[in-house]
Amino acid sequence: MARATPVTSPTPRPAPLADRSEAVLSRLQLLVTRKLDGLLQGDYAGLLPGPGSEAGESREYRPGDDVRRMDWPVTARTTTPHVRRTVADRELETWLAVDLSASLDFGTGQWLKREVVVAATAAITHLTVRGGNRIGAVIGTGGGASAPARRWRGGPPPVGPGVLTRLPARSGRKEAQGLLRAVAGTTIQPGRGDLGALIEMLNRPPRRRGVAVVISDFLAPAEQWARPMRKLRVRHDVLAIEVIDPRELELPDVGVLPVVDPESGELHEVQTADPRLRQRYAEAAAAQRATIAAALRGAGAAHLRLRTDRDWLLDMVRFVAAQRHARTRGTTR
Repeated sequence: MARATPVTSPTPRPAPLADRSEAVLSRLQLLVTRKLDGLLQGDYAGLLPGPGSEAGESREYRPGDDVRRMDWPVTARTTTPHVRRTVADRELETWLAVDLSASLDFGTGQWLKREVVVAATAAITHLTVRGGNRIGAVIGTGGGASAPARRWRGGPPPVGPGVLTRLPARSGRKEAQGLLRAVAGTTIQPGRGDLGALIEMLNRPPRRRGVAVVISDFLAPAEQWARPMRKLRVRHDVLAIEVIDPRELELPDVGVLPVVDPESGELHEVQTADPRLRQRYAEAAAAQRATIAAALRGAGAAHLRLRTDRDWLLDMVRFVAAQRHARTRGTTR
């Protein structure tokens, strides 16, 4: 239902990021750098920085402190309860699961959904590498999961039905830019992808504890990807970035509208002048999004929604600022 893509003649829009020049991608990175550095001051260990495990200075105990961090030697020496502060790990490993299935090649707002995916990848990459951290990615496109996963050996990533590409985690801005170019240059393939298999690539082989970010529209059935998400949360802080388009939430009143499922190729004609049909569509879309939110909440993942008709960068800035505020107040989410 929510995958339907209008096939009427759209207004002229720019070509996808994969088809643009290198200068356009550079301008996107410059936009991300200027805006994030201007609105988010200070360095971060990652997008979801944790308290860390490295021992720091001691301070007097205050009600509400974790008793597991009691500094008993200092407490015995001073006869006053003290707790040991911890320093956040500065070299985190961040992994991205980037979903570029056929349903992402759609958009009726200012951006295509795939462009928002690439832009979100650029923002996360910038937030990660400026602290000297390592970042890697797995990329999935359409066509099912029958083809075996392949590893990236430099140059453009392989494409084809069911291709899952792994880009090894590396540090440094040059390597991060190469990762971003690989994501932007991935060709979306027709057919259904397997989001669960894509997320499972972050679970196997087991990696050091860090941050895992899943970027998708999550239109695949929740039972396909909910279990891998819960498994991922056991070892990592997990952020789910959901990319949506306004037409996936409600239909406009434009009469008979031909729509096509980009993953199955099925074509339907919908009478959007019927108010009851539009209401049923909106209710079904709301129920679908509620199911997605519940599955992500059940997996313990932080949830960020980016829309094609809104300022995605401002939404991301607000999210990161809210996460930082929650951390400094001693809460986790």
